Amino acid sequence: MPKPILDVQDLTVHFYTYAGVVKAIEGVSFKIFEGETFALVGETGCGKTVTSRALTRLIESPGRIVRGRVLYYRTESSSPIDLLKIPEEELREIRGKEIAYIFQDPTASLDPLYTNGYQVSEAMYYHRTVSKIKEGIMRAVDLFKKVLVPNPEKNVETFPHELSGGMRQRVVISAAISNNPKIVIADEPTTALDVTVQAQILELLRKLKDEYNSTVILITHNMGVVAEMADRVAVMYAGKIVELGDIFSVFEKPYHPYTRALLRAVPDPLKKIERLESIPGTVPNLINPPPGCRFHPRCPYATDKCKLKEPPVVEIENGHYVACWLYEKLEGKEKTSMQQPVEVQ
Repeated sequence: MPKPILDVQDLTVHFYTYAGVVKAIEGVSFKIFEGETFALVGETGCGKTVTSRALTRLIESPGRIVRGRVLYYRTESSSPIDLLKIPEEELREIRGKEIAYIFQDPTASLDPLYTNGYQVSEAMYYHRTVSKIKEGIMRAVDLFKKVLVPNPEKNVETFPHELSGGMRQRVVISAAISNNPKIVIADEPTTALDVTVQAQILELLRKLKDEYNSTVILITHNMGVVAEMADRVAVMYAGKIVELGDIFSVFEKPYHPYTRALLRAVPDPLKKIERLESIPGTVPNLINPPPGCRFHPRCPYATDKCKLKEPPVVEIENGHYVACWLYEKLEGKEKTSMQQPVEVQ
C-alpha cells in the first residue's frame, strides 16, 4: 500500500464578486501518494488551477477557501498537518521548499529586473538552503546544467527577456527544484511552448521526478500529456471531480460521459476519422451552476433525475470512482462519498 503525502478533503473555494458568488470548486477530495504523478485534467475554467493554488492557500481576494482540509504528511512517523489551519509563517516554510510550483507562464513567474541566476538563488537563500546569494548562484549553475540550459555559466547572468520561452520555463523549473521539494505542482508547464519544446520539458520533468524522488501534481487540459506522464488522473468539470482512477482504467474504460467525450475529441493517428467529435454547449456559469449534475445540460444521457439531484460517487472498480447517476445501482458495489479520501488499493 503506497503512503499518502497529501489528503485533500471537501475543498471548497468561492470568489465573491460584484456579479455574485463564483463557486469555483465544490467538495473536491482526493489523495496523493508518495512518488506518483497525479494529474488534474479538464476544460479551461473547470477549477484545476484554483485547486492547486488552494492547497497552500494561494487564493487571493476576492477568493476565499470556504471549507475543507489539506492534510500534509510531512514525515512518515509524524501526524499530518492541515495546511489550511497552520499559521502563515509556518506555511511559508513549507511553500516553495517542500511544496514547489511551476506556473504555466514563465514570463509572469520571473522578475524582469533580476538575473535568472539571482532568482533561482533567492529561492534557496530564503529557505536557508544556502547562506549567501553568491553561493546560491553557484548552485544555480549546476541546476541549469540539470535542466539543460545551454551555457549555464553565462545564462545565470542573463535576464529573463534574453531567453526563449522554453529556456525561461527551464529557469522556473530550476527554482522549483532548488530546495529538493517533496511535492512539485506543475500548472500547465507546457502551455505556451511549441510541440518540440513541450516534449523536452515533459521528459525533463520525468527525469527530475525520478532523480529527486518527488511527487508531481500535473495540471493540464491535454489528454495526451496525461497519458504520457500520469500514474493516476482526476477529471474535473465545473468545479467538481467527476471521475478518478489509475491512468489505465480511466483511459481504457472511461465511465463518465464527460471523460468519454474528452477522449473522443483527441485525434487517433491509427484510425481514419473524417470529423472529430465535440462536446456540445459551453461550460456553465459557476455563479448560477445548473442544479443536480453540472454536466447534464451537455450530456446525451441526461435524465430528469440528473437535473434535480447531484449524483453520488460510485466505486466502479478497485480505486476507480465516478460521479454519475448511470451507475447508481451497480450490484455488489458500495457507494462512497466524495468527502471520504479516494485511494488505490
